[in-house]
Amino acid sequence: MIQFYAYAKCSTCRNAKKWLDANGAKYEAINIAEDPPSAKELRTIYEASGTELKKFFNTSGMKYRELGLKDKLGTMSEEEQLELLSSDGMLIKRPVAWDGEKVTLGFKEADYENTWK
Repeated sequence: MIQFYAYAKCSTCRNAKKWLDANGAKYEAINIAEDPPSAKELRTIYEASGTELKKFFNTSGMKYRELGLKDKLGTMSEEEQLELLSSDGMLIKRPVAWDGEKVTLGFKEADYENTWK
């Protein structure tokens, strides 16, 4: 079962959800703003993703800009970044889909086709 971390007002999340529904994927929808993954969960997801940790940040979000993270991430440890991400789901690039092995960040139809079909 896919854990699908999303935000209802996010059009990218809605498009990803439509794709999952249309393709019969079994998932648990989790409101990323109200119930973000813990730092420990994020570490597991991040390590499984094979991508850079900075890709987990929602760089177009207001919170990211307010905190000036563009200039701060380079000086933060991995642990500090994971703690920060887990403290506010709006900092996390969304949606995050994770089934315990595979991960997708954001929504690109081709990625969903290759990963979740």
